[in-house]
Amino acid sequence: MLFSAFILGLISSLHCVGMCGPIAMMLPVDHKNEAKKVTQIITYHFGRLTAYSTIGLIFGLLGRGFFLAGMQQKMSILIGITMILIVLIPEKVFVKYNFSKPVYKVISNIKSSLGSQFKKKSYKSLFTIGLLNGFLPCGMVYVALFGAIAMQSASLGVLYMLLYGLGTIPLMTVVVYVNSLLKLPFRNKIQKAIPYVAIIIGVLFILRGLGLGIPYLSPSNMSLFVQGTPNCH
Repeated sequence: MLFSAFILGLISSLHCVGMCGPIAMMLPVDHKNEAKKVTQIITYHFGRLTAYSTIGLIFGLLGRGFFLAGMQQKMSILIGITMILIVLIPEKVFVKYNFSKPVYKVISNIKSSLGSQFKKKSYKSLFTIGLLNGFLPCGMVYVALFGAIAMQSASLGVLYMLLYGLGTIPLMTVVVYVNSLLKLPFRNKIQKAIPYVAIIIGVLFILRGLGLGIPYLSPSNMSLFVQGTPNCH
């Protein structure tokens, strides 16, 4: 079910328009030379894909560890419950306990580095902007990473995140040309829809982990996206 990564990327790009769209709009591209502009945008996306592939490798290895330990089904249920709780628990609760304080400094450094790259117009800076953009915290990227964990291997984890990134490219490219997509009413509608998508995906992960014997949706011999054991005849 690798195709699910690309589809998730397409859906996530609606979220990306609201969150990362301003970065795409500010890219230091050459607006007078259309051919050069296209190659510059591709370079930016290549940076994002590199970031996604890197974290896909890390989480694919993590998923491989869970698979070898026989924890695949329990992990699927835990991931699904966590996704739903993150959506349902008010944001002020997380702020109160300040769970994310340890990563604030890292995020601040990434944003500072991004700011300095926007002052340059080289291909290296465009690649760096894409790379740093890919490492910025994003709820939909977290959802995709759950899929990378479920792939049960490092190589498939990389491929899953690569396909996810490719799914985000069409709309993120359009944003560079059409600024009207970022108007506040449109962004508000997107933000309201995202929690429902996350809950649905969370429920699917729980069903997968329960192993209810429902073909494709909740198979009894659970393997999320790839076959866990070969069929030998």
